[in-house]
Amino acid sequence: MNYQEIKNKHADELQKMLLEQREVLRDLRFKDANKQLKDIRQIRKTRQAIAQILMLLRAKKNDRAEAQQEVKSSDK
Repeated sequence: MNYQEIKNKHADELQKMLLEQREVLRDLRFKDANKQLKDIRQIRKTRQAIAQILMLLRAKKNDRAEAQQEVKSSDK
């Protein structure tokens, strides 16, 4: 998953992707614990994807909060 691909997605889509990636990470951890995982780099890539999604969700939330603050301050 590329950062540029997920950057333009809506917050709802990002939430769905976050749930999916967390499920994938859980499965990878189980496979690693049972010595069934061949490429352990998949765990790192999945964790990075989760971090990117969380960062974008926080940024979108902050943007909405700033926009609301601007609206409130202009109403006064």
